Amino acid sequence: MSSMVLYTVLPVLGAAGILLGLSALFSGCYTLKQGIAMLGYLNRAIPLEKLEAQDGGDGENRRFVERIRDIRRFAQEELGLRETANYTRYVAIERDYLAAVVSAAAKDSFTRHEWWFPVVGKVPYKGFFDIEDARREGEKLKKKDLDLWIRPVEAFSTLGWFKDPLYSYMRRYPVHRLADLLIHETFHATVYLKGRSQFNEELAEFVGREGSRLYLERTFGPDSPEYRAMIDGEADSAAFVAFIQGLIEELDALYRSGRGREEKLRLKEEIIRAAQVRFEETYESRFRSDNYRGFSQVPVNNAYLELYRLYYSGGDYLEDLYKRSGRDLPRLIAAAKTLKSRRDPRQALEAALREK
Repeated sequence: MSSMVLYTVLPVLGAAGILLGLSALFSGCYTLKQGIAMLGYLNRAIPLEKLEAQDGGDGENRRFVERIRDIRRFAQEELGLRETANYTRYVAIERDYLAAVVSAAAKDSFTRHEWWFPVVGKVPYKGFFDIEDARREGEKLKKKDLDLWIRPVEAFSTLGWFKDPLYSYMRRYPVHRLADLLIHETFHATVYLKGRSQFNEELAEFVGREGSRLYLERTFGPDSPEYRAMIDGEADSAAFVAFIQGLIEELDALYRSGRGREEKLRLKEEIIRAAQVRFEETYESRFRSDNYRGFSQVPVNNAYLELYRLYYSGGDYLEDLYKRSGRDLPRLIAAAKTLKSRRDPRQALEAALREK
């Protein structure tokens, strides 16, 4: 498995790109350059009706467009997500990702590096349309003695400010991944709490995954190949996340110990390497597919691991809350719509669910 496949285990980033579309409102070279790049994509976008009309006779365009429309209808009418013009336009793009996103963390702890922007507040990542710009940002962070991770992302939400398009590489996605992506990003356009990046991502990841499951169950049935493919993928993803969480716990115990910094850094590398060897040795008993092979070749560091803390640390809490609320996803989404960023979002969500 290539490292690119491993990157895409993570959900797409929702808020990372909002300022890219608002650069005209702010000063600074970063927002201006990224805004120009994003507007270039938006200007090339064509309506789905035009893409459908360009069908070469095999019906591929029509099937893709119909699937998108059906997922959007499900998200809006059955889940209660915001009705927007997102994903009604299409952009042909040569690469298989949209942007490169930079994340960083301390070398001897899981203290994440954050950037601050107007509108969204603090976020633990910074996106670039040009990979070389991302690498230059990475070099600056390395000089601050931080662990660095640069990864591709396949989409982001502008939170309703612009019409977020579809991209040509999305046509290759299996239906459960396409549904997860659209529902995840549409949730970001429905609910976004300023300065609450971790909660925003945890909840969007949960809603995207559960919404995709409900969509496949309704559309294809629980005995369908499509549904089984999703279940197998979820099982492998859960196994991988559980392994990563175990590694995070082991390292966190080291970082919280009274050892000196140099000893922590030495033991950190030993722990990561031992985990990668253990991963390869037990692969067959953990996974149903080959999608996670090659983990031993990934240059794992705290910035990489911190992404899993960002996206998955609230999984048990949300699953438990979901069960207690009757596994009613529209109800959960309706409760989330009432949240305000000034309150603790977990407590507020639980309280809002009790009122629904």
